[in-house]
Amino acid sequence: MPKLLSYNVNGIRAAMRKGLMPWLKTVDTDILLLQEIKATEDQIDREAFRRLGFEYQHWHPAKRKGYSGTAILSKKPPKTIEKKTGFSIADDEGRVLFATFDDFSVISLYLPSGTNDERLRIKFRFMDEFALFTENLLRNFPSLIVSGDFNICHKPIDIHDPVRLKNVSGFLPEERQWLSEYINLGFDDSFRLFNPRPHQYTWWSYRAASKERNKGWRIDYHLTSKPLRERTRRHVILREVSFSDHAPILLEVL
Repeated sequence: MPKLLSYNVNGIRAAMRKGLMPWLKTVDTDILLLQEIKATEDQIDREAFRRLGFEYQHWHPAKRKGYSGTAILSKKPPKTIEKKTGFSIADDEGRVLFATFDDFSVISLYLPSGTNDERLRIKFRFMDEFALFTENLLRNFPSLIVSGDFNICHKPIDIHDPVRLKNVSGFLPEERQWLSEYINLGFDDSFRLFNPRPHQYTWWSYRAASKERNKGWRIDYHLTSKPLRERTRRHVILREVSFSDHAPILLEVL
């Protein structure tokens, strides 16, 4: 049963200094999907990952140093790896990495945040382009998992204060509507197949003791395409892990 672990590490080198590697050894995941690596390959201790069995490493850093970037690491070789989407926001910032395996495919995604008006416009352009990219992929790769940081809370249950935060990027009505439409391309929010409860978050601000008070947002997802529904066995948020301001999310499929 393959295990897929997705984690926005908010800087791979910082996460490794905080103890990421000993913890990863205990998780024994098959495929590791990383976001916000903030490093180029030559800055990363790749041998440390090899010692854990991740022989096959594909890093997709941003052109801008110390910014963004994604990765897919696996213990078995992917059949193909694709870094190019055809839209520059994704390719220049290393935000989309696509891999195919024997009977499913996976994307490691780091969708932009809308930190100001210009970045919000970029975010919406990215969302439109990424939806088209995904539609095209699904035609040829129907068993698709899209994993990573979407920087969007989908529903009020996914955010700690939906009323006061309704005009904040990450919970704007237009962003939430896009995510609904994206899921409707043919995906399940796999976490909600198993856990309908509120107060389940994957990101907390470093400020105001947000994690201790559980003032969080659920913005990290494994979206599994409909053909994978019967094969999806487990999805958990590993809330106790604190090498980043995000929590890792673990998916098991047959």
